[in-house]
Amino acid sequence: MTNFEEILRERKEEMDGLLEAYLPEEEGMQKTIFKAMNYSIKIGGKRLRPIFMQEMYRCFAADDSEEEKAEPFFAAIEMLHTYSLVHDDLPAMDDDKYRRGSLTTHAEFGEAIGVLAGDALLNFSFETACKAFGREEDAEWNLRVIKAIKVFGAKAGVYGMIGGQTVDVEKTGRPLTEEEIEFIYELKTCALIEASMLIGAILGGASSEALAIVEKMASCIGMAFQIRDDILDLIGDEGKLGKSIHSDQRNSKTTYVSLHGLEASKNKVEELSTEAKKLAQQLSVSEFLQELIAYLTKREY
Repeated sequence: MTNFEEILRERKEEMDGLLEAYLPEEEGMQKTIFKAMNYSIKIGGKRLRPIFMQEMYRCFAADDSEEEKAEPFFAAIEMLHTYSLVHDDLPAMDDDKYRRGSLTTHAEFGEAIGVLAGDALLNFSFETACKAFGREEDAEWNLRVIKAIKVFGAKAGVYGMIGGQTVDVEKTGRPLTEEEIEFIYELKTCALIEASMLIGAILGGASSEALAIVEKMASCIGMAFQIRDDILDLIGDEGKLGKSIHSDQRNSKTTYVSLHGLEASKNKVEELSTEAKKLAQQLSVSEFLQELIAYLTKREY
């Protein structure tokens, strides 16, 4: 294991612990929903979005000692991401029985609770984000939180992730143009990575000029990440991925790989990664984040 991989593992474990602190207690008459929510979070994940958010906060914050104030958003973005996966796995969507080597939420708790668990995580993510508000006299910080919540909602909604998922569902089984694929990827995948990095930068006090660069960089990362996902669905190792491969073919989905071929797709990932690294250097981001961008384009799971 390289030093970078060891640091990434430690950062993931840090986010696991932070998430644990924000999850609901499994008690009360409605404890089944709490169990399903917690199960959905605890079956694992790379925790990339909170790590991206933390990195961008550290890039712009004048005082890292106040990072604790931003932590509710670190937890909230992972809850939001997990809700989208819970709903993606449902029979009406991708109908997947396994994720990360474990039963998906609906396979473990039933379809109705699967739907409710996704709904609950979506709502709870906003509840959690709102815990970032400070005292009334912290006017500047609270304005940043308001701006961050606006991004959080917009990138998750009909002009973001849900909009992309809608087009993806409608177009399944039909041939797609490159424009349609890029639209779906930008909204469905890039939007939450953009939200993660923008919110971190906003909470850290980034300028509007810097935020424009952050959003462009995040878009490149998100697009490269999704195309790499397409590649892994074709040639990946099920043992490493923790889920079955060839699901895009089974669901008759047009992907970047099916449209352009494997080699062209690998080249596109490299091109997007290079652009993201150039933008990252303009912002003087940490060496860890630059390594993370490169690592994601070569990942095997």
